[in-house]
Amino acid sequence: MGFLIGEAPIRRTLKYLNAGRIVFKDQIKIFSINYNHGAKSHQGAQEFVFWHFTQIQYKNPNVQLQVFRNITPTPFITTYLDNGSEMLIDMDNKSKDDILEHVVKVLGKSDQVLKAEAIAREKKDNPANFGFKCEKHCICQIPGQIPCPGLVRLPDFMRGKKMNPQGVN
Repeated sequence: MGFLIGEAPIRRTLKYLNAGRIVFKDQIKIFSINYNHGAKSHQGAQEFVFWHFTQIQYKNPNVQLQVFRNITPTPFITTYLDNGSEMLIDMDNKSKDDILEHVVKVLGKSDQVLKAEAIAREKKDNPANFGFKCEKHCICQIPGQIPCPGLVRLPDFMRGKKMNPQGVN
């Protein structure tokens, strides 16, 4: 399979992309990384881009991501927020793990927020959820279902009281 050819093909698997820890806050609109290829002080930034950039792309579809190579003397991250301000993060002589931890801490959503969003999304998206603390109190409110017997009388053949075996009255 051509999909798994190349350097570190695991980076292109869905399991690896879902394992990313960086989910940006809603205020972040543009995320850019600047580093030089092959420089010793830029090694952590280069490895961070190699291992985590695709995960960031996958987890943050509404954020514009940019990588600038070989145009800066020191590696750094620039983040542009929706209110027009920008934030700079220095990555000089840091390892990829240090950069990852710092980006998650400063720019990422907390675990509680992520869990709450997942629960709200699951509740909202699933039409099978009905009852207490849901959008629909009863299944009869879903289009195509039988109305509540308390509101509309069911037809006789659905009630079970008036059985008509073999067409005999």
